[in-house]
Amino acid sequence: MKLGARILKTGIAIILSLFLSQVFHLPSPVFAAIAAIFAIQPTIYRSFLSIIEQVQGNAIGAIIAVVFVLLFGNDMFIIGLAAIIVITINLKLKIENTIGLALVTMIVIMETPSDEFIQFAIIRFSTVMLGVFSAFVVNLFFLPPKYEKKLYFSISDITEETTKWIRLTIRHASEHKLLQNDIGKMKAAVRNLDHLYLMYKEERNYLKKDTLPKSRKLVIYRQMISTVKRSLEILRKLHRFENDLQEMPADFQATVKQQLDSLIHYHEHIMLKFIGKVRPHLVDNEGDIFLNRKELFNLFLSQKVEANIEDEAVLSHNMQIISAITDYSEQVEHLDKLITSFQTYHTKTNEMTIEK
Repeated sequence: MKLGARILKTGIAIILSLFLSQVFHLPSPVFAAIAAIFAIQPTIYRSFLSIIEQVQGNAIGAIIAVVFVLLFGNDMFIIGLAAIIVITINLKLKIENTIGLALVTMIVIMETPSDEFIQFAIIRFSTVMLGVFSAFVVNLFFLPPKYEKKLYFSISDITEETTKWIRLTIRHASEHKLLQNDIGKMKAAVRNLDHLYLMYKEERNYLKKDTLPKSRKLVIYRQMISTVKRSLEILRKLHRFENDLQEMPADFQATVKQQLDSLIHYHEHIMLKFIGKVRPHLVDNEGDIFLNRKELFNLFLSQKVEANIEDEAVLSHNMQIISAITDYSEQVEHLDKLITSFQTYHTKTNEMTIEK
């Protein structure tokens, strides 16, 4: 079983919160550890936002706890009513992510009122906030996330999977049920790309000189995701309309096969070009291999007449395949232009980032 960075950071945050609690001689250090678990975030930026929200949320929980104990005591029904008010206020302030820890703060303050209740409440609140700050320190300095690397290789893996299945399908070598299951898995993987993209987008640059390359790479990665979605759409169409494609003349089928072979080869090389593993001029020359989109469409029209196919469903389904190929080719070409432009102005910037 592989331990992820977030699992390790959670463990380190717990250790740090317990250690600091001992250093400052805080009672009940377990509450600091609980707070550290709540406060661990996937990105440094989210961790920073979490601190701001947790300060507000826990302050609300602490204040409500003190007011209710001083006015009404700590009966179980009073604690429940206080919890309702804490939740309501947090929801109104749109900091619902802090509700869990705010309730913990409220309960640990209300559980044992003493003669020095205000001092006790301050200490408990400080203990909880120590755990939050421990999580922030761990997020900041330990195992900083590399979402760009995760994003690129996730896109690359899905691209490799879809192109492999496209090659098999256009040669009628794919197993129908197995491909159907894999398409479902690839759809889920593509949805996860949007999450990784958001995580990468939220990562902040510490140096001003990195801001422009990062903004341009965001455009490239968004286009990569769009392109891989189009490749998956082609695979889905080929899988669904495989029998309809076989109704078309052999010359047309051979042309579609040749175009898709060239196009997915072009796509694969562009992905490698982005990380500097393919010479740029080799990729640039591949853009001219496949037919002009208009020529491909005209070929379909001419073959349709020659084949004298009367079933409108067959023609409609093949038209969807041609449309998907056209859309995919446009996305691939646009991706190539973006990468070429990026590498012209930011030499080796991406190579270093991905290879780390």
